Amino acid sequence: MQSISCSDEEKKFQVRKLEISDKSKGFIELLQQLTVCDSVSDEEFRSRFEEISSYGDNHVICVIEDGSSQKIIATGSVFIERKFIRNCSKVGHIEDVVVDSNARGMQLGKKIVEYLTDHARSVGCYKVILDCSAKNRAFYEKCGFEQKEFEMAKYFI
Repeated sequence: MQSISCSDEEKKFQVRKLEISDKSKGFIELLQQLTVCDSVSDEEFRSRFEEISSYGDNHVICVIEDGSSQKIIATGSVFIERKFIRNCSKVGHIEDVVVDSNARGMQLGKKIVEYLTDHARSVGCYKVILDCSAKNRAFYEKCGFEQKEFEMAKYFI
């Protein structure tokens, strides 16, 4: 009897947590497709990676690595906010979701968002929220999100 296994495509594009070696696999360059992200030295990357790692399940960055090119082609993060409301519950905040421009249309963004949403649920969050541009609204609606209120921001730099 043959065992059931993942397809080659599924194996090729698995979601996993960020690793220290991902800097050399284009992680920072991928973030530059999303927003302003200056060069980050190896030391700065290591220091921030260790800091985020020390938060354990309270701050998770996930990636998808293209197995053939060994490049990071999708990423996103979720951090967990501890609340007093709703019986001292928790809320997940999804941030920095981006898929490489050459890999869009392959459902990788959906895989990232599902991974982050599942993580928030697994650590006891009563909801997960995110901010997005109007052009990305339809994508997040396909991922099960709905518009709620409005985003406000005040930038310091």
